Amino acid sequence: MKKNVLFRTNLLVCAVIVIGFIITVCMGYQSNQSIFRKDMEQVSVLTSEGIYHKIDSIFTKPINIALTMANDSLLKEFLEGEQQHLGEKKFTEIMQEYLNAYREKYDYDSVFLASAKTKRYYYFKGLDRVLDENQEENAWFYNFLQSSEDYAINIDNDEVKDAGNEVTIFINSRIKDESGNTMGVVGVGFRVDYLQSLLKEYENKFGITAYLVDNEGNVQISTKNTGYEGRVNHFEVCPYSELKKSLLDVSGEQNDFWYDGAQGSGYVTAQYINNLDWHLLVENDTTSLDKKLARQLLCEVLIVLATIFIVLFTITNVMHRYNKKIVDLTVATEQEHRSVFQKATEQLYENIYEIDITHNRAASEATESYFESLGAPSNIPFDRALQVIAEKQIKEEYRQGYLDAFSPDKVLEAYEEGKEKIKYEFMISNEGDKYYWMRITAQLFFWGEDSSVRMMVYRENIDAEKRRELYMSEQIRNDSLTGVYNKAATQDYIKQMLLQNPNKKFVLFIFDIDDFKSVNDTLGHASGDEVLTKFAQILKDEFKSPDVVGRIGGDEFIAFMQVQEKDIAVEKAKTLSMLLCKDVWTEAGVWHMSASIGLAFAPEAGMDFKSLYRKADSALYKTKNGGKNGYNVYNT
Repeated sequence: MKKNVLFRTNLLVCAVIVIGFIITVCMGYQSNQSIFRKDMEQVSVLTSEGIYHKIDSIFTKPINIALTMANDSLLKEFLEGEQQHLGEKKFTEIMQEYLNAYREKYDYDSVFLASAKTKRYYYFKGLDRVLDENQEENAWFYNFLQSSEDYAINIDNDEVKDAGNEVTIFINSRIKDESGNTMGVVGVGFRVDYLQSLLKEYENKFGITAYLVDNEGNVQISTKNTGYEGRVNHFEVCPYSELKKSLLDVSGEQNDFWYDGAQGSGYVTAQYINNLDWHLLVENDTTSLDKKLARQLLCEVLIVLATIFIVLFTITNVMHRYNKKIVDLTVATEQEHRSVFQKATEQLYENIYEIDITHNRAASEATESYFESLGAPSNIPFDRALQVIAEKQIKEEYRQGYLDAFSPDKVLEAYEEGKEKIKYEFMISNEGDKYYWMRITAQLFFWGEDSSVRMMVYRENIDAEKRRELYMSEQIRNDSLTGVYNKAATQDYIKQMLLQNPNKKFVLFIFDIDDFKSVNDTLGHASGDEVLTKFAQILKDEFKSPDVVGRIGGDEFIAFMQVQEKDIAVEKAKTLSMLLCKDVWTEAGVWHMSASIGLAFAPEAGMDFKSLYRKADSALYKTKNGGKNGYNVYNT
C-alpha cells in the first residue's frame, strides 16, 4: 500500500516535471523569439539608416554641383551667343573643355549641356547630337522643359558616343536667364551599377533586401532591376502589399512593420528620401528562420517528452533525494532566461523607471532611489520630482516641453485619448554643463491591482544618432565648395527672419566678383574655385550668427543681417569693399580680386525676399556700370 502511494506520488511529481519542462521550453521559445525579433528590428532599422544616409550623401553633392553649374555665368553667356556661333569649332571646344573639367574634377561618368533654343546636346567630348522631339529617347529633355522643377533625377541609358549605352543616373538642372526663362539643361551622371553595388554590399553583409521605389511603388533601383529596364511595381509581387499606403509616406518619418502572410513573413522598414522623391525599402525576410525556430521548438518538446518517459522508470526510487535539486534547476533556468531578457533590455535603454500616475508617485524602489539621488525628499510626489529633474538635469530650452509631456495631468489626458506611448527628445546632463541627447519613451498601461494608470519610462541615450542627424541636415543646406549656405537654404533663412521680425530693420547685400570669368579663362577652374573659397571665407569672417551668408550663383553671394541704422550697413559695405579688393595667390598664379556690391534695406525696399533681391541687384548693376570695385545703395 505504501509502495503504491509512493509510486502514485512520484508519478504525480514526474507529471508535474513534464509539464514544467514543457512550459520552460515554451517560455524559452517565446523569449528567444522576442530577442530574435528585437535583433531583427535593430538590424533592419540601423541598416535602413545606414543606406539612407549613404544614398543621401551620394546625391547631395551632384545635386549641388548641377545647381551650381546652372547658375554659372559662363554657361549663360555660352547659350546666349550659341546661335551666332553654330558653325564655329572653337566655340564648341570651349564648352567641351568646361564640361570635361567638371567631369575630371568630380569623377562623374557624364557631364552634359542641352540648349533650349537649338536643342543641341554637348558633352565632355564636344557636340553629340540634336535632340529631336519626335524621338522617344529624348522625351526626358522635353518633359523637363515643360515642368517647373529646378532640378530632377532620371534613370536612362547614356546615348553619347563611346558610353556603351550604360544605364546612368542623371541629375538635370534648369538654366534660367534674368527673366526666369529656361535657357537650357545642364547636369551630371553616374552609372547605376554604383548604387546597385552599394545595395548589394549591404544585402550580403546584413542579410536584407533593399529597394528604391517611387511614390507609386515602382522599383527605380535594386540589385536586380532599374526603372529604365521596365516597370516593376514592388507591391504587386511582395507579401506585404496591404502596407503600401503606410510605407509610402512622404512625411520623412521612418515606418517599420512586421508582416506575416501566405507568401512569407518578416520585417520591413521604409524611409522617404526627399532629395530623390523616392522611398527606401529595407526588407528582412524571416520565413526560413521562423520555420527553423518552430522546428527547434518541436524537437525540444519531443526530446523533453522522450527523456521524461525514460526517467519515469528510473527516478521513482530516488525522487525524494533529488526533488530539491530538480526544483533548484528549474528556478535557475527561469532566472537565466530572465537574466538574458534583462541584459537585452539594458543594451537598448539607459534606465527604466515605473510611475503610478493616478496616485502621483513612484511605483518602484529604483524610481524612488533615482528621485532621492537628485536631492529630492523621500516619498516626494511625482509632479514635484519632475520639477527637480527638469531644474537639475535638463537643458533650459527643453524643460517646459519635458514638463508638458510627462506631467500627471497630460499623461492621464493622453491615456484617455487612447495613446499608449509618449516620446520626447531633449538634452540632459549628469555632469554640470556637459549635455547629451536623450530620448524618453513612456509606455502607458492600466494596473488592475489598484485600478491605477501607470507609466513605464525607458531612457535611451541617442546622442550619436541625434548629432549625426543634425550634421547631415546642416550638410544638405551648405554649398559644397565654399561652406556657406546654398541658394535654397539662403532664401529659406532670409524669408524666415523677415516673417518672424516684421518690425525690425534689415539690409541685404549682393556681392558679385568682378571679371570672375577671366580667372577661369586664364588660370583654370581650379584657381577659380580657390578664389570663390577665399571670397566666401572673408564674408564668413565678417558676418556672424544670426547673419545669413550664402552662395546663390557661380560667383554671386548674398549676406543678410539686422541693423539699427543704415549708416552701419553702409560703413560695413565700405569695409567689405576694401577687404575683398586683394591679390589671391593660387597654384596657377596670382589674380587680383575685387567685388561689386549692391545694398537694399527692409522695410523701405520691401519685406519679402524677391523685392529685396531685385532692388539690391539693381544697386549692384549700378556699381558694375560705374566701374565696379565698389558699392551702391538702392534709393527708393
